[in-house]
Amino acid sequence: MIPDQEGPAAPSGADKFDDEHYPAYTMGRAADMLGTSQSFLRSLDEAGLITPQRSAGGHRRYTRHQLRLATRVRELVDQGTAVDAACRIITLEDQLHEAQRQNAEIRTED
Repeated sequence: MIPDQEGPAAPSGADKFDDEHYPAYTMGRAADMLGTSQSFLRSLDEAGLITPQRSAGGHRRYTRHQLRLATRVRELVDQGTAVDAACRIITLEDQLHEAQRQNAEIRTED
């Protein structure tokens, strides 16, 4: 098979273990790891926080990064926060951290 000339090369077998954005986990496995239901993961997709990749058969596949986000949502939901509100909180936290990172980077350039 010829690699896609326009997109990034697919990670090799060893690289997949280190790539936090590689979709390695099925929905069932992800739900088991998080101690939650598959419907909880679907609700995160519906809320727009996590968009899992799809296998050739159309099954959802999750990355380690997505599972970390889902864990953060679950913690907030367990404390009584609605799923949609928890997703919004996490989105805002991530935006804040990115802005702080960019500000720190700008300060070191001066």
